[in-house]
Formats: sequence, C-alpha cells, structure tokens
Amino acid sequence: MDISDINKEVRQQTLCPVRVKFRIMVTTDLHVSLWNYDYYTDRETFQYGLAQTASLIQVARSEVPNHLLLDNGDVIQGNPMGDYAVQRLQQDPNAVHPAYKAMNLLGYEAGNIGNHEFNYGLEYLQTCLQGAKFPFINANIYIQADTDIDTKKDIFTDSHTVVEKERNYFTPYLILDKTVEDEAGFKHLLKVGIIGFVPPQIMQWDKAWLEGKIIVKDMLETARRFIPQMKAEGADLIIAMPHAGFEDIPETPYMENAVLHLSNVEGIDAILFGHAHKVFPGPSFVGQTGVDAERGTIHDIPAVEPGFWGDHLGVIDLDLTLMDGAWQVAASSAEVRPVYDPVRKQALVQPDTAIQQAVAEEHAGTLDYIRAPVGQTTLAVNSFFAQVMDDASVQLVNDAQMWYVKQQMQGSEYEGLPVLSAAAPFKTGGRYGPSYYTDIPAGTLAIKHIADLYNFPNTLHVVRLTGAEIREWLEWSAGQFRQIDPYAEQEQELIDSDFPSFNFDIIDGIRYQIDVTQPARYDAAGILKEPDAHRIIHMSLDGAPMDMQRSYLVVTNNYRAFSSTLVNPGGERIVLASPDENRHVLTEYVRHMKTLTPKADGHWSLSPWPGRPHVTFLTSPQATDAAQAYSELLYEGLTAEGYAKFALDFGRS
Repeated sequence: MDISDINKEVRQQTLCPVRVKFRIMVTTDLHVSLWNYDYYTDRETFQYGLAQTASLIQVARSEVPNHLLLDNGDVIQGNPMGDYAVQRLQQDPNAVHPAYKAMNLLGYEAGNIGNHEFNYGLEYLQTCLQGAKFPFINANIYIQADTDIDTKKDIFTDSHTVVEKERNYFTPYLILDKTVEDEAGFKHLLKVGIIGFVPPQIMQWDKAWLEGKIIVKDMLETARRFIPQMKAEGADLIIAMPHAGFEDIPETPYMENAVLHLSNVEGIDAILFGHAHKVFPGPSFVGQTGVDAERGTIHDIPAVEPGFWGDHLGVIDLDLTLMDGAWQVAASSAEVRPVYDPVRKQALVQPDTAIQQAVAEEHAGTLDYIRAPVGQTTLAVNSFFAQVMDDASVQLVNDAQMWYVKQQMQGSEYEGLPVLSAAAPFKTGGRYGPSYYTDIPAGTLAIKHIADLYNFPNTLHVVRLTGAEIREWLEWSAGQFRQIDPYAEQEQELIDSDFPSFNFDIIDGIRYQIDVTQPARYDAAGILKEPDAHRIIHMSLDGAPMDMQRSYLVVTNNYRAFSSTLVNPGGERIVLASPDENRHVLTEYVRHMKTLTPKADGHWSLSPWPGRPHVTFLTSPQATDAAQAYSELLYEGLTAEGYAKFALDFGRS
C-alpha cells in the first residue's frame, strides 16, 4: 500500500480534518563560518559557527517528527576559510568545499543561491556546488541568450520574429515529496514546493564575472510567474527563499530587498529570508508595515531571518490540516533560536564535534594560512573610532591603494592626474556585536590581520572624476551621520545604525570636514533627498581649495565602481580594472614596506559644532585605553549589549 492509498483510507475512516505539525528549519548567510572560530583574532568563539548551529538543529529535529532543513545562501565566501578553500579547489577541482562537507553531514534538503556565491565567478561556483549532496534552486537567474534562439511566425503577415528562448541558469524550484505523520500516527504525502531568488544587483556587484553570461530578472515578477506553476504541478505547500532583506518601502522594479512585497504574492505559505544579516522576528521590525513581531508574520505569512554566520537557527512551525484532499495552514509560529546569549555572555549550546571533525583538515589549513607573516607594525591598529575620526586602519588601506595605482599609472595618459583613494571601515560593531572591530597589536602582521583590515574579495578599480563629483560621493558617505542639533539638551546618537559602515567611504589625498549639523544630502541608497544641503566643507588639495572642474583619479573597488552612479556616473568612468584584489594590494604594500608605523594623517574630521550638545556613539569595550589620546572623547560606560558608549564633546578639545 503506497502513501496515496493510506491517505484515502484515513479520509474514509474520519470526517474530521487530518492534522500534521510540520517544521521548517533554515540557516542563512553562513559565510564559511563552520568551526566556532574567529580567524581574525585567531581564537575560539561560541557566538557563531555552524558547529554551534548544528546542535540547535539536532534539538529542533528531536522535538517533532516532521521537519525540513534548508539554507538560504551566502555560504562559500566570507572569511579566511573561504579564501583557503578557493586555493584548495583551484588546485583540486574534485575536492569538496568545507561548507558542503558540513552541510552534507547535517542532511540539508535544499539550498538557495546568495549574492556572495558569485564573488569568485560562475566556474568556481559550479565547482563548489558539485560537492553538495543536496539540490540548489534559483528562479530569477537566466542564461544570457545568444545563439539559443527560435522564430515565431505571425499568421497574419507571414513574417517571422526572432524570439530568445528563456533558460533558467539553475533549477528554478523544487517540489519535494515528504512523508509526514499526523497526530494519530498515520502517514501522508506532502508535496513541498521551494523557490529561491537572488537580488538582481549581482549584475553590478560582480559585473566582471557575470556580464555576458547571465541575466537576472525581478524577484517579484519571477515569483508571480512561477508560483502558480508550482501550484499547478501539485505543490501542497510553497516556501519562498529570497536571499533578500526586508525594507519598508514601496515596490520598485528590480528592488534588492523585496521581502515585504513578496509576502503579498498569492500562494506563498512561508518566507525564509536573509542577506541583510538581521534577525526576524525581532524588536527592530516592530511597527513595520505588515509585520506582526509576536507571531513572526509579514502580511500573515510566517517568516524568519536567522541572522548570519550560524548565530541563529530559523524555525517555522506550521499546523497543517488535510480536508477534502487539500492541505491548509491552520496556524503557524516563527522563531529564531540563538547559539549565544550576548547579555550573559554565555554559550547556549555546545559545538557539534561531528561538524568540527568533518572540516578539521580545512580548519587546520586555514590556521596555517592566516598565521603566515607579511610584515611588522610598530603601533597597534584598530577601528574603534573609524566612524567618527580619521584612523590608522583605513589610512593603511588607502596608503596601499595609492602606492599601487601610482605605479600602474606611470607612463600612461593619466600619469599627471592626482591620485586619491577611497576606503571604508568594515568592522565597526553594529549588528555583529561589540567584538566586531579591527584590533591588531603592535608586532608581526600576518595574513589574518590583512583579512581583518579588508575582509571582502573585492578587486581594485580606478575611476576618473571631477572635484565636484568627488564631493557628491563624499556627501553620500556623510549620510552615515544623524543630523545634530547643537543646542538640543537631550542625548543625540551620532551614527545612523541603518547606514552600513562599508558605505562610509573616506577619500584620502585631499582634506575636508563634515558638518553634521546640516541634513544629509543623500539617503543610504545614494538617492538625493535634500538638494540644498551640503555637509562636505573646506575641501582642499596640497593646501589650496580643491578645483571642482579638474579631473582626479580615485582608487576604489569593483563593488563601488559598478554599483553606484555617484562613484561611476554614466558607468563609463573606470580607467583601471585591476585583476588584483584590494587585500592582495594591501599584502604586497606591507611586504614592500617591511615595517610600518601606521598613523592617521588627519585629512578629514567632523566640523566642530557650537554649543555643548550631548552627542554619543558606541564602540568596542576595548576602546577605553585608546580613547585617552583624544580629549574630545568622554567615556560614559557600557551598554547592556556590551558596547562602550562615548560622548563627543568639542568643547573639551
């Protein structure tokens, strides 16, 4: 007797609906965090890592008979183990990526593709995926059509039109046959549909790898096309996995964070999202359109976003009923289960030793890799104050980039143009916690320190801009600051936590100040919102006011050059697209210099405001000693989350 026969027998025995509890578990944005180890500080951690999440998975499985384990992408890139894996797989394409070793062991049943899967190109991605023992899905990436065409005849004019055949690059969706057990112990067949999406912006972010090979369609348009098709093919339940975040903004074509509007697409029963490295349900989503933070729903659709690096497991429980041959979701709950309590500073689970053993060889290899020395520093380098003043961590990156480009431009048509450099502080706490700061002691500089300073595999690019265009770029960057009322009596937070610090570009080679008493000219996305506002003042080069009409070369990276019209107006300002990664440039600079004494040159600063407002910002609890060198910084104590709070008082400087 097969499952369909059992279903018929059960329906004949009872007039009551059949009830099944079905659990969906999900991870997202693992970024090769497999072992519970911080490769930047070279020490064990219990705050994240799939070895920790695995223990949560085992417990969650033991609680219910019917369950499904999925992953929502950004798996193969993100830390030094990911860099080490690239080297290994390039040498041996038949090797299994360590992430998929661990995930195979855990029994994942399907995975979505994230935007960072494309950082090393399509060929490397396919090499990685062949080691996974579970299928991958994506519905909105298509093969770039060239010779794959067809013709369509117009029966009225007898003419023919060339029609490109659309072919998905990946399997767009799956319909898994799951045998589930109801409350009475009877077995049933549940056909679970799973569909995945990725932000269309990958075509800008990884243009060098993807242009001419694939195209990416709008996520919402794609969902509206495929979900009815999945229903027609018999899916009883449909799970949408957008590798995208939640933004409470109107729908626009090709939007990056489309979760809010995806929740309105008919036919979706659950949403598993990610990309933004946030936690849903969670307090940061309270009051957002369509959100019920207690139930964990968006427009009544259960949803989870389980953080990043394996620090949470997402769990959705669906109460299903089978009546008249159709499954319905009668009730749902959604939660995220953490591996660590940041308030009590204690692990909530122990790492799964089986996962550790599965990737032990790669872990050991990564440790050897990160400990390789490249130079010396006579001073400590940290990013504790990189968001509020010029600092050595960003200065070091900019110095390296200018050193590289000045050599590259010798003998070229651009040799006479001034070379400037843009870099941003990557590690500034935020949603990653109070330990997420660069903190390099004086002494040997190793690969782990280079990765700590620059933890993305970006490649170096150079754009040609006028002084006026550079000012607009800096105006966007200055959007990380909240507007300060210099005469207000209440406390004012200086940093806008919704503005990613990796977009806070600091341009070296010129001098300027930022007036935060003025409104931000651009929003976080780089869209002009206050046309009459200007925060960037006193721009100068070599002691003279900056010529706004003159051309300059600005060193940046591929992400910035391809994704921002402020950095690359018209998309035609790139004069150098180097194959070298920015961090490779940094490594070679350190090797060239042998011994560094990294110091900020003070080329940018906040413009002192009048009055004595109570302006505060958060940073690492390790920053108190370093703050002694700055008279304008006043330590106010630790927050409940463990951050150090400082007041910034120019009246004390």
